[in-house]
Amino acid sequence: MKQIHVTVLFGGRSPEHDVSLESAFGILSRIDRKKYRVQPVKISREGRWHLIGPETPLACTADLDRASGQRVMLGDPTLNGFLLIGEDGNTAPLSTDVIFPVLHGPFGEDGTIQGLASLSGIPCVGAGVLGSALGMDKVMMKQLFIQNDLETTDFIWFLRSAWQKEPEAITRGVNEAVGYPCFIKPANAGSSVGISKVHDESGLNRAVDHAAGFDRKIIVEKAVNAREIECAVLGNDAPQASVPGEIIPCNDFYDYDAKYIDDRSRIVIPADIPDDVAERIRFRAVAAFKAVDCAGLARVDFLLERDTNRIVLNEINTIPGFTPISMYAKMWEAGGIGYTELIDRLIGLAVERHQDIIQSKFYR
Repeated sequence: MKQIHVTVLFGGRSPEHDVSLESAFGILSRIDRKKYRVQPVKISREGRWHLIGPETPLACTADLDRASGQRVMLGDPTLNGFLLIGEDGNTAPLSTDVIFPVLHGPFGEDGTIQGLASLSGIPCVGAGVLGSALGMDKVMMKQLFIQNDLETTDFIWFLRSAWQKEPEAITRGVNEAVGYPCFIKPANAGSSVGISKVHDESGLNRAVDHAAGFDRKIIVEKAVNAREIECAVLGNDAPQASVPGEIIPCNDFYDYDAKYIDDRSRIVIPADIPDDVAERIRFRAVAAFKAVDCAGLARVDFLLERDTNRIVLNEINTIPGFTPISMYAKMWEAGGIGYTELIDRLIGLAVERHQDIIQSKFYR
């Protein structure tokens, strides 16, 4: 059987570059090499695209960090893939059947890469342009949740320029509409980058300035005394939800250090919650997936209020961390789908969605 050419696209210009290397290493280590011919393409921190050749040792993420290779470009649908650029300026096509992006955060999870894949006519694992953009922007995401009767945290948002001009007015708005404690976040970021928990007004200025360093749009969310529950979703038009899992963070909340540096946080899969609560979480995870027009995969994060078991939908991640020990993979493993099979299913879903899309007249 002819091998399917899969381009694993990783790295990128976002603050989550290192997280992307971990996800890519997981896929490159566990993908079925008999079924797929794998072409790793790394986007450097500066935005240069490189094809990592088979001669490059990739025994660890540090190898991925150091790796470089021939420059490539994407975008021309007549190429059926990439355009290789030689040092002498000569070019050659590099065909691919599917792009598997593991680019977390801006310039990868936000619809930019998905748009490029669409322009190129290549199937792409995960959500399309719209779902990716909506899943990245926490303000638009939450507004869609509300329109679909999915309870989310109380919040307000404002632009960095407004904060620079009228900090006192925005401070009053936070005090009146949200209160304390609250979370200050860049609207377009992931992996808890730029997030602060603020317990009173004295910490607001520093937290907003920190978030504003990552995005022009800042969101302030009311803190909930809750357990952190996550649920994985897999599918296209008929998505399915995994068993929920629980994150027990070592810090005040599940910040960047708790996720990637400090190993004291604990994961419990399946989460120790009543069956009816688990079922409602699974139902709402699928509803959130559909609300933002997602496809392929997503991890949906919930807050389960401690005193009442009230379920609050926090956010959706359209390209969640994707190592073999990431929550997304572990929740599906608990449901009987191993990591290698999960990769296989996601590639199949990308091809299935692409075949559906190209039935539209403007593709003919």
